[in-house]
Amino acid sequence: MTGKSLLLVLATSALFATGCAAQPMPRSAVAPSANPSAIIAAEIAFNRLAQEKGFRAAQQETGAKDAIIFLPLPTLLADALKQKNYVPVTPKWQPHKAFMSCDGKTGVATGGWQRPDGSVGYFTTVWQWHEKGKRPKKAPPSYIGKGEWKWVADHGDALSAPRAAPEMIETRIASCKGQPSAPLSAPPEGAKMKMGLSRDQSLNFTWLVMPDGSRSVVVRLWNGEAFDTVIADKVAAPKP
Repeated sequence: MTGKSLLLVLATSALFATGCAAQPMPRSAVAPSANPSAIIAAEIAFNRLAQEKGFRAAQQETGAKDAIIFLPLPTLLADALKQKNYVPVTPKWQPHKAFMSCDGKTGVATGGWQRPDGSVGYFTTVWQWHEKGKRPKKAPPSYIGKGEWKWVADHGDALSAPRAAPEMIETRIASCKGQPSAPLSAPPEGAKMKMGLSRDQSLNFTWLVMPDGSRSVVVRLWNGEAFDTVIADKVAAPKP
């Protein structure tokens, strides 16, 4: 994010597609116990760590190996951390909304940030559950064993006025009914695009970066019959 640096993408156990649909995953007849509060807790812990160790160190500790940031073009966090001139400002931030896939393994948080210089903005962060150890052979799709949450994508932008903080953080879980599938799309000529899918395909996340550096980010959640767009962010091209 701008302020949380400009970050973003889905990884590891997520499926990826660029202009092509993925094959549907088996879905449990019983809704798993997805818990959006886990994403909220991960976001709060990320912020706390940044205040203690600095944002760069917090990114390195909480980000996935293939996490992506935008500078403004999509860049692997691992590559950015190798650059001596990559010294992001440490902001403070608060989640306002959290969305989670039916299987409880992919979540997205969005909210507001504040920099020490008084500037404000918003962020959208994608989180993925990274399992540790062997998975039981007959484990259902909703199985969540030992592991940890890692952010795999994050983006945002500055605002002229802060977003109003809600009295309570809004949460929503994708429906476990029906059979969602990845939508078909292709980027405009010269643009870069990536779609991330939760393993059960009930949540998808797409970023599109135009040649001028402008960017859009869309998060969609399955409602049992179709996808609802729950986040639609747009970032203007950087000034020359």
